[in-house]
Amino acid sequence: MWKEKYITDDDANEDLKKTARKHGCYICHVSKQKKDVRNEYGKAVNKFLKAEDYPKDWIKANPEEARKKIFAGLDEAAKEKSKDGDTFGDKMKAGKVPAVDHGKD
Repeated sequence: MWKEKYITDDDANEDLKKTARKHGCYICHVSKQKKDVRNEYGKAVNKFLKAEDYPKDWIKANPEEARKKIFAGLDEAAKEKSKDGDTFGDKMKAGKVPAVDHGKD
């Protein structure tokens, strides 16, 4: 859903598309760490969206409601501030990786 909201939308930011292609999973996770290790942006997303609240079967049965709720959670996470003082949303609008602790160059 993150890709749908920020990358595949017709109005998607081209710089963020490039950043997302380069950093992949490390938009939310930390390079060279286990997949359950989240960076600061991943922690913000997890604060508003818990995987157990959105089982795949429920998402398939309620795609519009799921999309609305997940996008709302992503919007809330975007309002949170990075350790560098900028909001994650502002950093993504600028085409940057939202987290400072993603671990990938």
